[in-house]
Amino acid sequence: MREFVKSAATILPEVPKPKQKPGLNEKFIWTGLALVLYLVMAITPLYDYGNKTDQFAFLRIIFASSQGTLMELGIGPIVTAGLILQLLQGSDLLKLDLGNPDDRAIFGSSTKILTFVVIAVESGAYILGGALGSLGSNQSIVIFFQLFMASIVVLLLDEMIQKGWGIGSGISLFILGGVAQTFMWYTFSPQLVSTTTGQAATAGQPTVIFGFFPAFISAAFSHNLGSIVLRPNQYPDLVTFMLSIAVILFIIYIEGMRVEVPITSVKFKGFQGVYPIKLLYVSNIPVILVSALTANVAFVARLVYNDAPHASWLHWIVSGYDANGNPTGGLVYYISPPQGLTATALDPVRAIIFVAFLVTFAVLFARIWVEIGGLSSRAVAKNLMNADVQVPGFRRSGLSLEQVLNRYIPPITIIGGIIIGLVASISDLFGVFGTGIGLLLMVDIILQYYQMLVKEQLEEFSPTLAGVLGQT
Repeated sequence: MREFVKSAATILPEVPKPKQKPGLNEKFIWTGLALVLYLVMAITPLYDYGNKTDQFAFLRIIFASSQGTLMELGIGPIVTAGLILQLLQGSDLLKLDLGNPDDRAIFGSSTKILTFVVIAVESGAYILGGALGSLGSNQSIVIFFQLFMASIVVLLLDEMIQKGWGIGSGISLFILGGVAQTFMWYTFSPQLVSTTTGQAATAGQPTVIFGFFPAFISAAFSHNLGSIVLRPNQYPDLVTFMLSIAVILFIIYIEGMRVEVPITSVKFKGFQGVYPIKLLYVSNIPVILVSALTANVAFVARLVYNDAPHASWLHWIVSGYDANGNPTGGLVYYISPPQGLTATALDPVRAIIFVAFLVTFAVLFARIWVEIGGLSSRAVAKNLMNADVQVPGFRRSGLSLEQVLNRYIPPITIIGGIIIGLVASISDLFGVFGTGIGLLLMVDIILQYYQMLVKEQLEEFSPTLAGVLGQT
């Protein structure tokens, strides 16, 4: 298998590493070009595409996808392939030592090969399953190649950034771009939409301004500010805008909460520091996994429903879809969020089940990810031992360190899973801009980029200081 992966990797397209490390300004240029190319593909329509019903709205935020465009699949294939390989590696089904450069290269090549397979499978499934509407044979072939080639471009852009040409990773960049674009659209869009359909208005239809601030200015000039407080059809209003800002501030606050375990160096006497354990210990991974699970259940249910809409055994999974492609009953209905405050008030049982589902599975996936992601007490104790540090007052042994960390990591993992599940689910119920999961991802990625930029600036100013701070 190793030889097969090595041979197959040689025929796949690859972005070379830079011969010399680019400066910060050059990295900004390459990162900006990647983002612009992604945004252009996100508005480039598929060939002769006319299906306006979005059957997979669940996928859009976490997979940075855009309906009916070259970014229909978004980063979905990359994320799916990466998660599969991470799960296989974490469960020891793959016998690879990621500390070994050769094994790490094989793992990267395996992920890339699997990504190509997932791209082909998802492109075919979207077309054959009717997710893109009824397509002719020629149209299906053209769209398949469009989706396949666009996804390869996304893969190469991500590889380009991760190999040092840009800053961070393409996956994070594209998620951030998609969520920020949605947030800005809800906040500043001057588009006129129909008050009856919620879509772009046509001649003769009653209209309303979609974006919050343009609608606010319009209401102020017409001396009707009361109309902007709560608006129908999930249009951005004062309540949802204030809730969105409140959620962003709350996420920033909890991102900074942590428990600090004191540590000392065995090699360097007098050195003292802390090992920080964040409240959101596994970050946003749990809600991403829950969202991916929900999206895949909805994806399979829709494909099966398209082939057998009247099958009685399907009704407990999904009983049907409305004109906008939203489920109207069954399991998929209850594990997807109600669309805004009005829908939540009309169906509180659905809202309660959705919150309970998201929180329960967020905790479950948090516990699983701690074990398979190398974040468990045992794994952290081993890393600290390898770094020649110990906790003052305890014997220097892996077992002692593990017992100390067991006081913090398991309970913090559960508490963090509950908090992140509640923030994501309740934010969705309130209809915040960009969804609750989207805001979680956006804030987390922005904070990561801030830390990376600080480190990049330090490396340009003092590489030695940056290395010391990176290790601590």
